[in-house]
Amino acid sequence: MPTPCRCARLRNAAHTALAFGMALFLCAAHGFADESARPLGFVNDVVPILTKASCNSGGCHAKAGNGQNGFRLSLLGFEPQEDYEHIVREGHGRRVFPAAPEQSLLLLKASNTVPHGGGKRLDPSSEGYKQLTRWISDGMPYGQETDPTLASIEVQPKRNVMSRRSEQQLKVLAHYSDGGTRDVTRMALYEPNDKAMAEAGEDGLVKILDVPGNVAVMVRYQGMVSVYIASIPLGAPVVEMPAEKNFIDALVFANLKQVGVPPSPVCDDATFLRRVSLDIAGRLPTVEETKAFLANTESDKRDKLIESLLTSPDYADYFAGKWTAILRNKRDDTSDITSNFAFHSWVRDGLLANKPYDQMVRELLAATGTIGDNPAVAWYKRVLEPQQQLEDVAQLFLGVRMQCAQCHHHPFERWSQKDYYSLGAFFSRVGRKPTATRGEDVIFHKRGMAQLENKKTKLPVKPAVLGGETLTIAPDEDPRLKLADWMGDKSNPFFAKSLVNRYWKHFFKRGLVEPEDDIRETNPATNPELLDALANHFTASGYDLKAVIRVIVQSNTYQLSAIPNAYNAVDRQNFSHYYPKRLQAEVMLDALDQLTGARTDFADLPPGTRAIALPDNSYNRSSPFLKVFGRPEGASVCECERVQSPSLAQSLHLMNAGDVRAKLSTAGGRADQLAKSTQPEAEKVRELYLAAYCREPSAEELKVAEAYITRPRVDPQGKPLDPARAKRDAYEDLLWALINTKEYLYNH
Repeated sequence: MPTPCRCARLRNAAHTALAFGMALFLCAAHGFADESARPLGFVNDVVPILTKASCNSGGCHAKAGNGQNGFRLSLLGFEPQEDYEHIVREGHGRRVFPAAPEQSLLLLKASNTVPHGGGKRLDPSSEGYKQLTRWISDGMPYGQETDPTLASIEVQPKRNVMSRRSEQQLKVLAHYSDGGTRDVTRMALYEPNDKAMAEAGEDGLVKILDVPGNVAVMVRYQGMVSVYIASIPLGAPVVEMPAEKNFIDALVFANLKQVGVPPSPVCDDATFLRRVSLDIAGRLPTVEETKAFLANTESDKRDKLIESLLTSPDYADYFAGKWTAILRNKRDDTSDITSNFAFHSWVRDGLLANKPYDQMVRELLAATGTIGDNPAVAWYKRVLEPQQQLEDVAQLFLGVRMQCAQCHHHPFERWSQKDYYSLGAFFSRVGRKPTATRGEDVIFHKRGMAQLENKKTKLPVKPAVLGGETLTIAPDEDPRLKLADWMGDKSNPFFAKSLVNRYWKHFFKRGLVEPEDDIRETNPATNPELLDALANHFTASGYDLKAVIRVIVQSNTYQLSAIPNAYNAVDRQNFSHYYPKRLQAEVMLDALDQLTGARTDFADLPPGTRAIALPDNSYNRSSPFLKVFGRPEGASVCECERVQSPSLAQSLHLMNAGDVRAKLSTAGGRADQLAKSTQPEAEKVRELYLAAYCREPSAEELKVAEAYITRPRVDPQGKPLDPARAKRDAYEDLLWALINTKEYLYNH
């Protein structure tokens, strides 16, 4: 370490404000010729070291409450003045020791020289350790008001094409308010958005793995973020491509050519019929529908099928369940029944009538009155406070997760505490008054100034849209109407993208941005041009939800086979083939009833009500099937609450649960009817396959099934079974075998 200059030594020894001021004057006039002699400041030089070492992470000393073991830091250093106080002055200054910097507790703990619960965070030979030592030796200066502030960071290169199993060293430059630039590569933090595609080392070395596509590496330094994007081509020959039916195909297939991933062929009619019926209507086609569709020779029969599904009540039932779950239509008490049913009906009726999306959102946000007069106000029954209202609205309708910004600047985005409370201020005039109905309020607009108090600064904040100017709203105007105006404006950069990305995931298993409700600069779309085109199409349609579905499912991209070719099996983000997905809990229960000829009845609902039409979460408690297969409780706005991954409990339930066995053996059910039918066994097996898979059995499948059904059966004592019972048992066994196959349990 270089010998401190005379002014640095004077700062170390300064005991008066005058002496310290003289020291700073001498340093300013010193004219340092190299970086090692540059005066260090807490904000620009120390905080980045603590952040890089994870000292101020949520799992360490920035843990909510009192930090870790009595030492508290702000998360990621967003409150440097507080952090300075905790390090330098708290505990009688015991954490820093200018007379012998290496003996400072800050360094002894970080280097694990003395026992440290967080282990070794800094090596004594590292640049960060040496810089902290020099800062302590210099008297722990905080810095001056005139010190340059960080304006932006830049990553180099910004984007390039990389081969699989290759490496790229990134360089990160920090740009300051005085025009200066500093290389902060070693102090920046790096995180890939898909760890199956790339790894990023602490020094910015990016290692590409085997999966082709586009991967983004988020680069963060002192509250600023930038993104490096690598395009990873597979490089396979792309010779034959399916026909382009709309702009989706043009953009997806162009991307596949660029990355060298050949797509699978378009699926057959049977596969398409089953796939689109499950995705739009949440149900299997009937045997009659399947036969008619497969026999149809018209060239536009797929488009006609799409239209018939979109105009069916099943579409409204299915998507109403999707929306009411993430809109928290949750029953906690018997008094919630009326509001739950009314709100579900309001959503369903809007979908059935194809009410424009911006109008539905406007009616929801600006709802006033009672649930009986205006069912949309039921949303305010579950979402009580302005903070929760703004967080749900941002995540649901804008694809922006604002939760982090309540306490500090968002670590991955540009949103600040001010942005958080400014958005919440739109809900600051929502008034509520108890009604005669237990548990229900009348929602109304309170006259007054629209502003919300920042819980940290205790200062009032006026409403402002994300990225926009602060608004002054007259006392007699409802601020929620201003918010709805902005959300539905065609220039809104979030509203349309959020919806089309959410719907894209519904049909393709993964969003263009993943997770589907976390759209930000540091989490870019795998196909940005396609996301923009879909958003523009949605906006131009007048926010027509059916138009979004129609253009997606009409595309050959959606209609590609789920069977990968020799090259695209590793593809997980370019949509070179259809990605099979597990049937949702409600859909699977309905499909099981439909295949077996059984019926599941639910309390307070007419007999025969399908599971996809259930209005709230309360039926999960009475249905072990729905609970095991992950029907959401409506406790959050995140669709991740729905469980669609397979589990051992699900497998065991399908194999031997009492409710499944009862459906297989139900009197008058499919097995019972087939056993009594005089049709040839081959015809009855074909019916089963059409009902379960929408296809005919192969010759081998038919042969095996017929042999199983017609073979003699005996009871446990070895006596021949009654022929009628034996045949019914055989068909029950065959049904059981079909429902336990992946072909049945997955949409493919």
